Amino acid sequence: MNDREQQSRGAAQLAGRTVMITGASSGIGAAAARLFVAEGAAVVLMARRADRLTQLVEEIEKSGGRAVASAGDVARPEDVERAVATAVERFGGLDGAFNNAGYSGSVFGPLHEQPQDDFDRIMDVNVRGTWNCLRHQIPVMLAAGRGAIVNTASSAGLIATGAPAPYVAAKHAVLGLTKTAAAEYGAQGIRVNSLVVGTTRTEMISLAVEAIPELAEAFVARQVQKRMAEPQEVAEAALWLLSDRSSFATGSHVAVDGGILAI
Repeated sequence: MNDREQQSRGAAQLAGRTVMITGASSGIGAAAARLFVAEGAAVVLMARRADRLTQLVEEIEKSGGRAVASAGDVARPEDVERAVATAVERFGGLDGAFNNAGYSGSVFGPLHEQPQDDFDRIMDVNVRGTWNCLRHQIPVMLAAGRGAIVNTASSAGLIATGAPAPYVAAKHAVLGLTKTAAAEYGAQGIRVNSLVVGTTRTEMISLAVEAIPELAEAFVARQVQKRMAEPQEVAEAALWLLSDRSSFATGSHVAVDGGILAI
């Protein structure tokens, strides 16, 4: 390793960059916000729970970091547009995005028992939300001539994991959007990748287990490591994909799934 490479390895991975994070009020998104700031980024935090975002921004600012909240729903294009505009107005641009907001539904069971309302909301958050983010983030990155985007998918985006059918379908769609965006904008300096995430110890999962205790065992049964991921572990993978250390990775689906796809 030469002197320049050694200096790069020791530097903050996102120094001087602005990153937008959706689903930032808890779980993976909140862990990512703290990690990205520690690695030098200014962050624009988006989620529906404004009070949670305010608390997280205050925490980050007390530690000397830079953060701003833009409360909203990723399913609403005007909310996403406002968050992107906030990045430009407050920090001068948008270098990266972690499109992490997701919703798995309220009913675990066979396809024919899935409520129509659940289907609609799952598609709105996971598919329409990712679509809205890409549509508004990419023009800003095109103007700058570079950018990196990470979309949160799931092992359910590649196989039927036992998750509700609408969620499986939605995460397959997220992978499709990722591949298409990577192919269309790679020559213009924009990298787009996804995380294929296994069951992670988030508030959403905790609520599901509280409602249906037998899910706790089911969630880890297919994982080689026989445990859930911690939000920080997923955030670390997103950090790598947003940094220059993954400069030749685009259109990829990086598995952080505890080995679900290995067997």
